[in-house]
Amino acid sequence: MIGVRGAAYGESASAGTGGDSGSGSGESAGGELAGSWLATTGGKAVALVITGKQAALFGTGGSVCSGTAGEESGMRMIRLKCTDGSKDRATGMVDSVSGRSLKVTWEGGLGAETYRKAEGGKLPTGLPTASLG
Repeated sequence: MIGVRGAAYGESASAGTGGDSGSGSGESAGGELAGSWLATTGGKAVALVITGKQAALFGTGGSVCSGTAGEESGMRMIRLKCTDGSKDRATGMVDSVSGRSLKVTWEGGLGAETYRKAEGGKLPTGLPTASLG
């Protein structure tokens, strides 16, 4: 079972990788992805957790997804596989990230989704967490 426990959410495990010049403003896709991010889509809470190059997504409707987050061909991408077979959030491109918000455009019908940083790195209660692997 793959879990998201054991790593501090605020740690930067991916800093300095990829050969970029590092001249991002922090408001672009060059900002820090690591952390716990929350959104409400269609009346349901969605939590996206990124630790290093690992990503997990949990939704109050029962969605549990795991995968990767990182740089691909100069773009920051999130790639997830969901236990319920959903493809709504299978591939997403990070449009922008700052200390407070993360905007991801998901391929397919879902489109753009804006997340806010979870306070203290804590997720809300009531999200599914089983069967990530």
